[in-house]
Amino acid sequence: MPRYSLITTLALLTSTSTAAVAASETPLTQQLNDLENFQVIAHRGASGHAPESTLAAYELAHEWGVDYLELDAQLSADGEVVIFHDGTLERTSDGEGHIHDYTLAELKALDTGSWFHEANPEYADTDFSGTQILTLNELFDHFGQTTRYYIETKSPDLNPGLEEALVERLEAYDMIDEGRVLVQSFDQQSLLKLQALNPNLPLIQLLWYSPSEQNSERLVEWNNTTPGPGEISDADFQAIAEYAVGIGTNATYQGNEVIDEAFIRQAQANGLPVHVYTINEPDEMQRLRALGANGLFTDYPDRLLELVK
Repeated sequence: MPRYSLITTLALLTSTSTAAVAASETPLTQQLNDLENFQVIAHRGASGHAPESTLAAYELAHEWGVDYLELDAQLSADGEVVIFHDGTLERTSDGEGHIHDYTLAELKALDTGSWFHEANPEYADTDFSGTQILTLNELFDHFGQTTRYYIETKSPDLNPGLEEALVERLEAYDMIDEGRVLVQSFDQQSLLKLQALNPNLPLIQLLWYSPSEQNSERLVEWNNTTPGPGEISDADFQAIAEYAVGIGTNATYQGNEVIDEAFIRQAQANGLPVHVYTINEPDEMQRLRALGANGLFTDYPDRLLELVK
């Protein structure tokens, strides 16, 4: 075959192969590829500026252009998936007791906005008064496919059936195949249950490192999901990579560093991007970006977005 014909043939094959790869890329694979880039994750929305987990906080974060809206999923007594962080109502509402003991109608009667005025007077807004607890359906109806969602299964032991209810809603809104959701949990069994319900659902294993009770200089993970950062091995990370596409971890404990660049690079080398929570000060944001973190959870996404720009 003449040389020019071989070159032409190779060029055509390369072009065809590239086009085939591009055509085969789905929204879900695009989402997973995007995890290699730095992600700005709005922790309970822009919760430094508006009451956490409310539509006002999520609207601000969405308006600013964050990569993910982060939220905590729990069940009401009548099985509705609601967005609320604490297991009890006192801190961020005018109710009391466990959230799973109330029906959705009873939860909707609560005010989840007024508390914010006293806690954050510089951002107080009378429009926050009377804000209702959101359902996951309401959040999806409001933002649809215009953003991505980072959902935690909160206290699954107190919310039996949460995983089934969550996957049902994610599938109904086509959030998984369209690459619009990550689901995170500290509870490994909750993540394994989610994987069994829908193997395509991208999962994040949350970790929390702190000193052990026996030895304050030795760090342990509170659920024993992994050894401490100084003892963790490739095999430990690979075990997580069997079901998860990344990890979320604290960076410090009471001001002391618990993970370093070596930890981040080791996780990444084993196929696990690292997202760090909850980082609100610009200096710490800069430090963790320099260490190679793949994303940060923050109550002040405006600060992080400014640094990323």
